[in-house]
Amino acid sequence: MRHRMSWILIVLCAVTFVAAADPADDPFLWLEDVEGERALEWVRAENSRSTALLEEVPEFDPIRARFLEIFDSSERIPYVKIRAGELRNFWQDAEHVRGIWRRTTLEEYRKSKPTWETLLDIDALSKADGEKWVYKGSTCLPPEYQHCMIALSPGGGDAVVYREFDTKKRAFVKDGFSVPLAKSSVDWRDVDSLWVGTDFGEGTMTTSGYARQSRLWVRGTPLAEAKLVFEVPEDWVGVHAWTSHDPERRYDLMSTTPEFFRGSYYLMLDGRKVRLDLPEDVSFKGLFKDHLLISLRSDWEVGGRSYPQDALLAIGLDDFLEGGREFDTLFEPTERSSLKSVSTTRDSLLLATLENVRGRVYRLRLKDEKWEREEIALPGAGSASFAATTDYAESWFLSYTDFLTPSSLYLVEGDKKPEPIKGTPAWFNADGMKTAQYEATSKDGTQIPYFVVTPKNFTADGSAPTTLYGYGGFEVSLLPRYSGKVGSAWLERGGVYVLANLRGGGEFGPRWHIAALKENRHKVYEDYIAVAEDLIARKISSPEHLGIMGGSQGGLLVAATFLMRPDLFGAVVSQVPLMDMQRFNKLLAGASWMGEYGNPDIPEEWAYIQTWSPYHIVQPDGDYPGVFIWTTTRDDRVHPGHARKMAAKMLDQGHEALYFENMEGGHGSGSTNEQKAYASALEWAFLWKQLGGDGG
Repeated sequence: MRHRMSWILIVLCAVTFVAAADPADDPFLWLEDVEGERALEWVRAENSRSTALLEEVPEFDPIRARFLEIFDSSERIPYVKIRAGELRNFWQDAEHVRGIWRRTTLEEYRKSKPTWETLLDIDALSKADGEKWVYKGSTCLPPEYQHCMIALSPGGGDAVVYREFDTKKRAFVKDGFSVPLAKSSVDWRDVDSLWVGTDFGEGTMTTSGYARQSRLWVRGTPLAEAKLVFEVPEDWVGVHAWTSHDPERRYDLMSTTPEFFRGSYYLMLDGRKVRLDLPEDVSFKGLFKDHLLISLRSDWEVGGRSYPQDALLAIGLDDFLEGGREFDTLFEPTERSSLKSVSTTRDSLLLATLENVRGRVYRLRLKDEKWEREEIALPGAGSASFAATTDYAESWFLSYTDFLTPSSLYLVEGDKKPEPIKGTPAWFNADGMKTAQYEATSKDGTQIPYFVVTPKNFTADGSAPTTLYGYGGFEVSLLPRYSGKVGSAWLERGGVYVLANLRGGGEFGPRWHIAALKENRHKVYEDYIAVAEDLIARKISSPEHLGIMGGSQGGLLVAATFLMRPDLFGAVVSQVPLMDMQRFNKLLAGASWMGEYGNPDIPEEWAYIQTWSPYHIVQPDGDYPGVFIWTTTRDDRVHPGHARKMAAKMLDQGHEALYFENMEGGHGSGSTNEQKAYASALEWAFLWKQLGGDGG
């Protein structure tokens, strides 16, 4: 067993070291120059070194081939959106590398091999434009959904161009609406006007990189002359306007966001902006049958009643605007249950909830001002989500998944029972595999649930290569799901897969998230450490065979955790991560995350941030496990400088670190299936290299 420094000594040393640090003295600051030639030379050199090593791992080639087979398979579920009597889908495979946007009918979709009509071929468009376009979705005008704004990214980043597209003519509209490259938001008000938030020039974007102005743009007029409707301060996250096109009425709405999970909502009435009298941290869930739907992130006392955190409330909109505050409680949480999502059809309000991180689904209908509820039966104790709904028909699609059962898609029509309509092939042989749910006790006594998926013939003797995946932030829930990647690359080869439900996530509602904000951020790392220690205590794995993996916030999680407790792990995979938490708020969208992490420019807040900022607590004399860090050049959400600088610093200190950077892909592993398969195969090959034998 390698000798490791005590995590307490590491943190104390880091605090002393960081206190005198000045970002201007950062020797690797030049790596933040994304397209700088010096930085790219370093990237190319590290890519060459790392890929040469990992491509030699025996598992790499078969894993990559299998991943590409899965990603390109025609047997995948073609998930759809319901649009005016037709179903639309975006699809990528070996023939359509960048993808096609296409449509079919429900009658065709029921068939094993539906006939599709292509609306837009992104490969052909890329060739014609001389640009590597990445399709980023469409915003279409209800109820016909003929007029659409197509979002296209050059290389896969969050910044996109918008172009107006006519689905009847299957062509872009000549002299139609068009928004230049920016982190924009657009939404249809009607066929001749759009709500637009974009870069209108100097001073019109927030420090987070989002629009600080919302404007109404009328067809036939220049974008620059769009009417200003609302503007927020530069240091806020942003502002967004949209129109809710419901069967009963049309509502013009707006939200302003000073920071994540806090803001105000407005309804535009007779040319006036009417602020909705709601708590700043409320979550707006939409409008249904002229009822306002909200969920609470904190307890609320109003109208002589007390409503609990995470409750879903409904009230007639007109009644609310007239001062009424008597809400109907449509969902009330318990200690281990929470609200996952809300959706609507023409006549039904759909709720997905979690019961100890296991899914349940309910349908509610409003009759004579009373809500009637029924539970929709699921095939197992996995996860359920609303794959597609529409406000203009009483039909919808329900998706179900768990770790070992291929994902399935169900059609629900009216009062009929869910009808199986599509299924994922079995991407791996699950015979003999098992799933269990355990709990670990964190440092403050909180019970942290986690799932363990074991391979065939598993024996709890500490010898099994184990991957522990975590996230722990932004109220994101990690739920059981079927993964062809995990199954074929890891489980089928004898590895154990673990999914941790850490605080900072949303598995138990807002309280689970709020418990780990800012000065309490250390609890996320304590939770992750507790799960790792519990795995070792149960002999599910051992330090030399235990690896951790996470992306984005999860990339920060795994980096900080292995630096605090290097004695627990044999391998670390950090994907598109944050690393330099002294500068995160100055890079790309980072300023919008200060509500989560704190503000490093405030000494009192930097005092706690510096204790888990990976770039600052890594030590030259630390005895660390092998680390693989990867990102993409086109990531315009989490700056690639984070990953670059961390890898460079670790290498400079003499640590074992591999680095890979894809030149495309945005905040992800690539733009094409081939790129995604390659990047994913690298990380699983790395884990086998480190954990599969003697632990590296």
